[in-house]
Amino acid sequence: MTSNPTQHQFALVAGEASGDLLASLLLDGLQARWPDMRSVGIGGPRMLAHGFESWWPQEKLAVRGYIEVLRHYAEIAGIRRQLKARLLKEWPQLFIGVDAPDFNLDLEAGLRSRGMKTVHFVCPSIWAWRADRADKIRAAADHVLCIFPFEPALLEKLGIAASYVGHPIANVVPMVPDRAAARSALGIQPDVPVVALLPGSRRSELRYLASRFFAAAALMQRARPEIQFVAPAIPALRAEVEQMLKASPMAGKVQLLDGQSHVALAACDATLIASGTATLEAALFKRPMVIAYNMHSLSWRLMQRQQLQPWVGLPNILCGEFVVPELLQDAASPEALAEATLAWLSSPDKVAALEQRFATMHEELRRDTPTLCADAIQKVLEG
Repeated sequence: MTSNPTQHQFALVAGEASGDLLASLLLDGLQARWPDMRSVGIGGPRMLAHGFESWWPQEKLAVRGYIEVLRHYAEIAGIRRQLKARLLKEWPQLFIGVDAPDFNLDLEAGLRSRGMKTVHFVCPSIWAWRADRADKIRAAADHVLCIFPFEPALLEKLGIAASYVGHPIANVVPMVPDRAAARSALGIQPDVPVVALLPGSRRSELRYLASRFFAAAALMQRARPEIQFVAPAIPALRAEVEQMLKASPMAGKVQLLDGQSHVALAACDATLIASGTATLEAALFKRPMVIAYNMHSLSWRLMQRQQLQPWVGLPNILCGEFVVPELLQDAASPEALAEATLAWLSSPDKVAALEQRFATMHEELRRDTPTLCADAIQKVLEG
């Protein structure tokens, strides 16, 4: 320990757009509990809006897949070393790793071994794949904040202290989204079919999925010319998405948005979407979806070996069955993606049943997350 703890200073690391949203809601609770607090580390625009001081750009950590991480390993490992050294020097009251387990768990373990208190926000999906991570979580975190109701009991059996705090996004998304207002905001007529394209928030995801999604959109438009397409892009990657769009058959035919993924989901009739947190957001918006993913073939083979459940998409995992299609790796062809998405647009009865299923899920996930997070963190601080 190099210095005394700084009162009401919290360090956070959120490695991607979804983590930025989760962390911003966590900051709501911390700032309500400790109004004089200072927050530092690595974060995105939503965290910055809370006065967060980001020492590195969040995009540096937004890499997914074994092979993709290897390409950036030296830079990411260097950031983690420098960050650890700076945190040990400044000694915040608490370190909170927000998701990004490959980056955060090792960092947390290193800090905790030196005596710093640590919390991990979002239980790594050891119930879905990589069960071997349980030992790493136990070494890394004094406490885990869980966003799914079944997780604390599972962690307790493994000797890991945890609390269920609800899913923060469940409180951000209204129970009945205002489709008309969202369409008005985007300048879209109320009666036209709309498909939202969400090929991911990481550069590696866009590389593997964006062109497929745009090719699928071209096939959908050929089958139903009246369909309008919207595609949210995080501002840091918008230029790359624009480039891919210009090189596709959909050049000039997709409304590209700066962020605004929630507006796009509220406005659409169906979404073609990359597997990840965004699929849960789509479910909370009660939207039918086709979940897709594609990655480097070696990354895919390694991931398959560690998969514990037949589902990859969060809506299917939470429902315990395939309530929406998953088209992964070679199955994610433009033709298959287009066919599965179009099927939702011509199946109003199935859509209505899915909306009811998602409404039930939404109720189960709604909690006062900022306050519950602050309660759990206060208990950790009080030891």
